[in-house]
Amino acid sequence: MASLNVGNLGEYLREQRRQAQLSLRQLADAAGVSNPYLSQIERGLRKPSADILQQLAKALRISAETLYVQAGILDERDRDEVETRAAILADPSISERQKQVLLQVYESFRKENAQEAGPAAAQAPDTAGDTEPADSAGSADGTKHPTN
Repeated sequence: MASLNVGNLGEYLREQRRQAQLSLRQLADAAGVSNPYLSQIERGLRKPSADILQQLAKALRISAETLYVQAGILDERDRDEVETRAAILADPSISERQKQVLLQVYESFRKENAQEAGPAAAQAPDTAGDTEPADSAGSADGTKHPTN
């Protein structure tokens, strides 16, 4: 039931607010929402939008994805993917190009594993990570090999 899920979100928000040692008014001010509206969210009477959840997460210094899962906007499995992508994009030690390549590799592994989990996986030969088609002139490491 939707209201139960919203109630769980409210309880979770209240607990996060208390752990951050913020009053209801302080969190409302920090998130840019009204005090009565935040109170209604915490009591499970209102279901906030994703934007409001993001503002609350920022004010609480927690992951917005965690609040999305609590609110039923995001599936738990999707949360893992979003958090992995966010961690890659937030890493200051790698370049933008490296981040994009890493995200592409991550996505290819996710697709490969999803295919293996499907019904065709039992019929597909074990390629041990070889995702290149047999008629490709390239290899997984990006080097080109001549074809005859």
